[in-house]
Amino acid sequence: MSLKFDRVVVVGGGSAGWMMATALVTGLSGRASVELVEAEDIGIVGVGEATVPTIREYNRLVNIDEREFLRATGATYKLGIRFRDWLELGNDYFHAFGSLGNLSGSQALWGQHRRTGQADPLQSLSSVMATQGRFALPEEGVNEYDYAFHFDAVKYAAFLRELAKRRGARHTQGRIVDVARRADGGVAAVVLDDGRRIEGDLFIDCSGFRSLLLGQTLAEPFVDFSHWLPVDGAWACPCERSGDEILPYTQATALEGGWAWRIPLQNRTGHGHVFSSRFIDVDRAREQLLARLDGKPLAEPRLLRFTTGHRQRFWVHNVVSIGLSSGFLEPLESTSLYLIQEGIGRLMMALSAGRPLRDDDRALFNEASVRRFVRIRDFIILHYCLTRRRDSELWRYVASMPLPATLAFKMETWRRFGVLRDYDEDPFFGPNWLSVFLGMDYWPEREDPVLAEIPSERAFTALQERRLAIAAAVERMPLHHRMLEEVLN
Repeated sequence: MSLKFDRVVVVGGGSAGWMMATALVTGLSGRASVELVEAEDIGIVGVGEATVPTIREYNRLVNIDEREFLRATGATYKLGIRFRDWLELGNDYFHAFGSLGNLSGSQALWGQHRRTGQADPLQSLSSVMATQGRFALPEEGVNEYDYAFHFDAVKYAAFLRELAKRRGARHTQGRIVDVARRADGGVAAVVLDDGRRIEGDLFIDCSGFRSLLLGQTLAEPFVDFSHWLPVDGAWACPCERSGDEILPYTQATALEGGWAWRIPLQNRTGHGHVFSSRFIDVDRAREQLLARLDGKPLAEPRLLRFTTGHRQRFWVHNVVSIGLSSGFLEPLESTSLYLIQEGIGRLMMALSAGRPLRDDDRALFNEASVRRFVRIRDFIILHYCLTRRRDSELWRYVASMPLPATLAFKMETWRRFGVLRDYDEDPFFGPNWLSVFLGMDYWPEREDPVLAEIPSERAFTALQERRLAIAAAVERMPLHHRMLEEVLN
């Protein structure tokens, strides 16, 4: 069965809806009409304020100027995530965006670092920049470090809304009260509360946790990950920013029944507490969040409830689900907008092929979507399962739970042989996995004999020279808030 599309209807706004609409009107160049339908009185989740570096690729592909983006969204730069108290209370490590040096052979930095008995963590340029509160844009052709952003998700959606409308997207406001079906089971139209009927050939479900089309109308089953990722709620609260310093990283601090985030924006700081109601009372989780605020609250804490997992299929009949309507993985590694962007990219490839859509397009889209959720799921579980904490029920549970086979094999390959096993469709690469393995003190059982081909004295000297070179490079960089002032003015 094939699908010819002349009318594309995006159901729902927010970051997912307007990222989708912007990509459609930019990439299809008038080959199909694009209409976004949203209810004015339905708020967006709007707490996904931290991203991974791929967001810059999306902005580039839809022709967004970075300075304009920074001004419009209150954005700051992000060099990675600082994890506190995950291995044990008092432990601190950094997952940095960028290179950790050579990862293989006798030159493997992590291996020589351990072999020579270094007391300090293995450094990267981005981790030192972040912890010193400094930032500079990478020089052309230099791949030593990468960066992403923190930004106001509500402002980002508004920015994209105006951009998409200028480029030809139609914006229709109204509450959807009914969905008309086609004879083949697909969607023919959505019906608004004032009687308007919005027809389309292809419908993009960006309706958030409601999953109006894929979940409610088409009743696509949900694959539950909560036995591995038991968090099911989050309190979110913005507060005033104090002082001039703006740290260029997200902070994730492990707590009794979950973890707390701290995300610095230009004019405020986002705070939140992701928790499992199986292991901590909702009101206690709220109290723990309020006790951590480092500025005056700008609003009452907002409670979000969710189940980790994904729909069994993401593209069914003529409905494609993008964003929270397709599934949710907790925000520990800031992957929500990545999953939106990645789904948009693969859908745009199919739509831009210049032919009717086929069953093969759906099958490939669904297979790749599931794999990406699974890969990210495994990476997030890794942060929990390696803990040494036994001070609360949550940490005792995650330290002893059976692991997915894909993750267990990857961990075993590393533990036994020191090999960083790559899987397809994984957005996290060797340096990302290595950051967590090393931060959680999870080393291979034995050293690779090839490491000894370099005398330990020479390896020690090389590591020290690298450390000094990084320190010298970072010292020349401006403080993060100074860099922002320069870029914004």
